[in-house]
Amino acid sequence: MLKTSPRAVRRSFVIAVLGLGLSACASSEQWAEWRSHSTHFASGDHMAFSLKNMGDTPRVKRQDQRNAAAQSWWGKPVIPRPDQVFED
Repeated sequence: MLKTSPRAVRRSFVIAVLGLGLSACASSEQWAEWRSHSTHFASGDHMAFSLKNMGDTPRVKRQDQRNAAAQSWWGKPVIPRPDQVFED
């Protein structure tokens, strides 16, 4: 009879839960968007902007808008109100 240690069972359970949790984070539409690009971000500017604007109140500079257009950023758009756009 094969005996399994409690530690191995616990590790397998954690891996299964993580796998299930991570696979449920995106819709099929989001996965299609993800697969259509070779990287997560279009550029370093895109990454910096996304990390800076993870909250509910975006801080957008005019340069961010120019970079987004010039570098063809993708993903969920951040649409700021006029009072949330700042000069460079």
